[in-house]
Formats: sequence, C-alpha cells, structure tokens
Amino acid sequence: MFVPCHRGGGCARPDFKGFTLLMPAVSVGNVGQLAIDLVISTLNMTKVGYFYTDCLVPMVGNNPYATAEENSTELSINAEVYSLPSKKLVVLQIRSPFIKNKYRPFCETLLSWVEGSKCARVVVLSSSHAYQCDDEQLLGTPLRYLLTPDLEKAVGGLMQELNWKEMEKVAAYPGVSDTEKVLHVPGGGITKLLFTESCSKGIQMAVLLKFCSEGDNIPDAFALVNYLNEWLQLIKSEVNTSSQWKIPSSWRLLFGSGLPPALF
Repeated sequence: MFVPCHRGGGCARPDFKGFTLLMPAVSVGNVGQLAIDLVISTLNMTKVGYFYTDCLVPMVGNNPYATAEENSTELSINAEVYSLPSKKLVVLQIRSPFIKNKYRPFCETLLSWVEGSKCARVVVLSSSHAYQCDDEQLLGTPLRYLLTPDLEKAVGGLMQELNWKEMEKVAAYPGVSDTEKVLHVPGGGITKLLFTESCSKGIQMAVLLKFCSEGDNIPDAFALVNYLNEWLQLIKSEVNTSSQWKIPSSWRLLFGSGLPPALF
C-alpha cells in the first residue's frame, strides 16, 4: 500500500495518472535495484512516499542518495517511491528480499496500486542466471525484453526499430519434448509472476532484463540502464552514456567499506 510523505505539513496525495512506473525485480546480482539507483540519483528524483508491505524483510538505513552531510542522516526503508513529474516518471525502489511465500500477495497489492493510481504503464528491470541460458539465448546480446499484449500494441514496432531481442521461451520438458514452450526466468524473483498477472489483468507492462552472474554487478547495472535509456530517453544519449549516470553515495559501501559515521 502506498503511503505518501507529508513534507512541509502538506497532505496532498501525489497524482500518478499517466505516469510510467519504473521498478526492479529483486533478482540475481541485484542488477535491477542497482540500475534503479542510477536513475534516481542521476535524475535527482524526489521521495514522495513509501510502499508499506509485510512481504519484504524489514530494514532501515541512511539516505542512499545523500549529497551532503545535512541530508545523509535521513532514514530510508525497504520500499520507497520517488517521482519526477516533468518526465511523468514514478519509481519504486525495493531494497530488501522477499519473505518466503509472499511473492503473490506483493504482486496483487502492487498491481492494485498501479490500477488505482492510473499509471499508464509499468517497466520492470530484472536479471536472470546466465548459466541457465539455452543455446538460442547464448547468441548475441545478453539483454532481453518482454511486453504484455496491451503494451505490445503501443510500442512493439519501436522495439523492432531498436533491434531488441524478445525473451525466448524455452522447452517445458527439455530433452524430452521441444514442442511445448514456456517463459522461464531463473533467478528473476517476482519477474515472471508479475508479468503473467499483468497480462491477465490487461496492464501495460514491459520487462527489461540482462543475463548475468553473481559478483560485481555494477557493469550489468550500467548495461541495463543504458538499455532502458534507448527506449525512454531519460538522459541525453551520447557515445559513452555510462559516464552520464550519477553514482549514488551509498555505492561506496557495496563491498564493505565500513559503516558511515552518520549512522551512529
């Protein structure tokens, strides 16, 4: 459930009608979450609320996008919402893993919010285990996309112009029968469930994902956010787009650089 921030004494609920909702799947390498960090930090998006849910592991920490000592002690929790009205963009950042057996309740609550807030479309940034790619998926780029039928009608032609590769379906019973094909996103967390539920509800949703392995997944995050930018043009595209994304201050702690003094 979305809970708005009440900054400056105001109680107005943000209007997301016609906005694009951008969010990560909690998936292999945390690639989607890292890519979302880059979007929020680069576009200097404003926090407008929280997504209150019992489906995620509780957590609290310092402001991950601190730019000065004054705002470094602001607290952040496991699911927060950021907005940029000038681009009609709203972002849900998820910072903790899901509690066992809570995928479906979360997806139901999220999609109910999407419908209630009248968001125009949802874009999910995800990842999948590279070691489980089949032969066809090993060819060419490690980036893939999925579109629900309702969004396919609107942007399917653009994806063809961009020369993007749609996520391939794989054999349901490999080695036994290749006739029945199914969508398989190993390591993708809620990706498949969220996508199939959106298909059945008529919600316009796109999934952008990258095949990867666990490790230093910062390069994967840059690849995925550049992939997103080819479509949505969030920042001006140049030859070296990666250098234009602003790395958030919290990334200094990704590999154990010690706790920030402001935490105490």
